[in-house]
Amino acid sequence: MLNQTEALTPASQPEPGGLRAANHRASRGLVTPDRLREFFAPRSIAMVGASDNSGWARFIVASCATTGFTGRLIPVHPSAATAFGMPTVPSLRTLTEPVDLAFILAPIQAVEDVLDDMGAAGIPNAIVLASGYREVGEEGRALEDAMTARAIANGVTVLGPNCLGFLNAHTASAPFALTLPPPLTAGPVGIALQSGALASVVLAFARAHGIGVSTLTSLGNECMMSTVDVLNYLVEDDATKVICLFLEEISDPAAFAGAAQRADEAGKPIVALKVGSSDVGQQAALAHTGSVAGDDRVVDAALRQLNVIRVTTIEELLSTGALLGYDRWPRGRRMGVLTASGGACDIIADLASARGLEIPAFDERTAEAIAAHLPPFAAARNPLDVTGYGLANTRSRGPRTAIDHALDIAVDDPNLDFVLFSGVNLPDTRPPDEAMAGLLENRIDWLAERMASAPIPVIPIGHTCVDMSGYGRQVLTTKGLHVLGGIDIGITALSNALGWLENRGRVQPVSQNPAVPVRAESVSGPWSEEAARTLLTSAGLPVVPGGLARSADEAIEIAHRVGPPVAMKICSPQITHKSDIGGVVLGLTSESDIRAAYDKVRAAADSVPSAIVDGVLVTAMRSGGAELLAGITVDPTFGPVLAVGLGGIWVEVLHDTSLRVLPVDAAEIKRMIGELRGRAVLQGGRGRRPADLDAAAAAIAGLCTTALSLGGSLRALEVNPLWVDGDQVEALDVLVVTEAEAGPEAQQTS
Repeated sequence: MLNQTEALTPASQPEPGGLRAANHRASRGLVTPDRLREFFAPRSIAMVGASDNSGWARFIVASCATTGFTGRLIPVHPSAATAFGMPTVPSLRTLTEPVDLAFILAPIQAVEDVLDDMGAAGIPNAIVLASGYREVGEEGRALEDAMTARAIANGVTVLGPNCLGFLNAHTASAPFALTLPPPLTAGPVGIALQSGALASVVLAFARAHGIGVSTLTSLGNECMMSTVDVLNYLVEDDATKVICLFLEEISDPAAFAGAAQRADEAGKPIVALKVGSSDVGQQAALAHTGSVAGDDRVVDAALRQLNVIRVTTIEELLSTGALLGYDRWPRGRRMGVLTASGGACDIIADLASARGLEIPAFDERTAEAIAAHLPPFAAARNPLDVTGYGLANTRSRGPRTAIDHALDIAVDDPNLDFVLFSGVNLPDTRPPDEAMAGLLENRIDWLAERMASAPIPVIPIGHTCVDMSGYGRQVLTTKGLHVLGGIDIGITALSNALGWLENRGRVQPVSQNPAVPVRAESVSGPWSEEAARTLLTSAGLPVVPGGLARSADEAIEIAHRVGPPVAMKICSPQITHKSDIGGVVLGLTSESDIRAAYDKVRAAADSVPSAIVDGVLVTAMRSGGAELLAGITVDPTFGPVLAVGLGGIWVEVLHDTSLRVLPVDAAEIKRMIGELRGRAVLQGGRGRRPADLDAAAAAIAGLCTTALSLGGSLRALEVNPLWVDGDQVEALDVLVVTEAEAGPEAQQTS
C-alpha cells in the first residue's frame, strides 16, 4: 500500500504502443460523459481493505462525514469484523447489492484480484490508491498496463492508480483519502489536480477565503481517466462555472485543445497552474528560433491560444477562479474604485496601470451626487477615498454609509464598466448586541441586492489576503458573495479575467491554405541554402533574387542579372555558420571584386574538408527597410511552433519574440508582430517607409504552410532576416533542417 510520500509522486504519461495503446482504445468506452457523471456522484461507496488501522480509510470516513454523505459507506476486509464502528463484509462478492464505487485501499499485489471481484459483483467504478506503478519505472509501467487491462476486462472505470480520490460538494460524496477541513462550501469552482497532497493545500485556501468548490479530483497516474476526461466532465457539469487545473504535463495536446475549445464555447473559463518551466529550448541549435522558443514559452503560447488563463501560484489560481465563478463579468477595462483609504487608492491605481486597467474620471453628475455624502475635505473623484470620517460616523445619517451611497451612485456612471468595492467588511464574530448585529446583516442584505440589480458588475475586494472568519464566511456564503483576498491578488485576478473575456471565441482551429506537397528527399540535417531557397520559391514565397555559381564567370553573370551590389556566400549543407570561416563577402559591385570574392569563399570552404560544396550563392543586397525573424521549430509536446521577432542581430540582442503553436493564419501573425516590444522599428521614420504588416504576415503564413508540408521530417525552417520595405517582402537568408522519416522497415524494428 502506498505511503504519504509515494502518493505525491508525479507520474509521466506512457508512450502509446502494444498493450498500452490497446488499453487506451478500449478504455474510451468506459470513460464516457455518462459514465463520468455516475462516477462523480456515487450513492454508495465500498472501502476495500478498510480497517481501524488504515489511516487512508479513516480519512475517507472523515471526509464523508464532513460533506454530509448520506449514502452507504461499506468497509470491506477479509478478517476484521468491524471498522470505524461499522460492520465489514469479507469481499465485494458477498455484498447483497452492488455499490456505485469501490475505493481500493489494498496493496498493489491484490489490486487485480479486487478488480475481478468488482466485475463479478457488477461494480462499475474504482479509485486505486496503491503506488508502485509507472511512476517508479518500466517494471511499474508493465504492472499498470496489466492492471488497466484487467479493469477493462471487468468493465470497470478507474481513477488512478497512485490516487487520493475526489470529492463532490454538491452531491456530498467524498471518497477522498486526505484531511478535509470542515466546513466544505459547495460552490462554482471545479478543480482537477495532477498532484496528491496538494489537494489539502488547495482546499485549505478555498475554505479560508470562502471559495465554494463543485468537484475536486486528484488524478493520479491517469491509467484510464485522464486530465482531459475530467476537464470535459467539468465543462458539462452544471454546478461548475469555472475550472481550475494544477498541471505537471499536458500529455495529449490535441485532446486538451479540444476540451479547451468546448470550455470556451460553453463560457467556462479554465485557469491553469502549469509547473515545470525550463530554459531548455529546442534542439534546432543551427537556428536562432530554437534559442528563443524555450519549452515554457511554448506552453505559454499554447495556453494563450486556447484561452486558458495561466497563473503562477495557488492563491492566483483560486482567486481568479473565484472571481470568474462568483462575480458578474466586466464588459471592459474601465474601473471605478471605491475605498475608505487614500493609500489603498494609490496602490490600486499603480497596480491597475501596470495591468492595463483604466480608472477614468467619474461623470460630472456622478461626482456631484457622491460629493453630497462626503465630508467637505474629501474629493469625489475616481479612485474614491470616502475617508476614515465615513468609518467613524457610519450610523450618523441612517443605515447606509458614505461608501454605500457612493456605490449606489457609481454603478450608474456611463464612464465605468465595473466597480471595485472595498466596503464589504465583517467582524470576526457576530456582535453580541442584537441591534448592532441586525444592522450589520441588514447592510450586507442591501449590498447583495444592490450588486445584483446594478447595471454594471460590482466586485468586492479586501485590502489584504487574510483568512475569512467563520462568521464572515457564513454571512457572505448565504448571500452568494465573494470578497477578493487582497489588492495585489485581486487586481491580478481581474486582469486575468479580462484577458479571458477579450479572447473568448478565438479558440477555433485556424483554417489553412492547402499544403504544398513537398518531399524532404530523406535529408537528415541542414539543407543547402540553394535547396532551401528552392523550397520557398516553389511554394510561391518571396526570396531575394540570386543564383548558384560554380565559377567566377557564372558569379559575374548572376551579379549583372540581379543588379549590384551583391552578396556572395558559400553554399554547403555542412557549413551553416558561413561567416565564421570567411565564407561570406558583402557589398560587391565590380567584376574584379566578384572574381576575388569567389576565390575567397571557395578557399574558405576548402578549410572544411568534410563539406560538400554546391557552389557559391550570389544574391542581391537590400538596404533600408526593416528585418524580421520568422522561424518554425518543433516542440516535443505541441509540435511545430512559430517564432516572430526582429531579425538580423536583434533577435540575439533583444530576445523580443512572439510565439504561436501552428497552425496560425495571417491575422494571428499580424497580432504576433503587434506584440513585439520593438514594433516601432516597423513603423518607418527618418525617410523609411513603414512596413506593410499585412504583406509581412501573409509571407510568414506561407512559410508556416510550407513548414507543415514537410510533415514529420521538419526540425526547423527559418528565415532570418525577412526583409520588409513597405509592401516589398523578401527572404534574405533561409535555413531548413529536416530528419529523414523512418520507413516501414525501420518503424518495425524501432
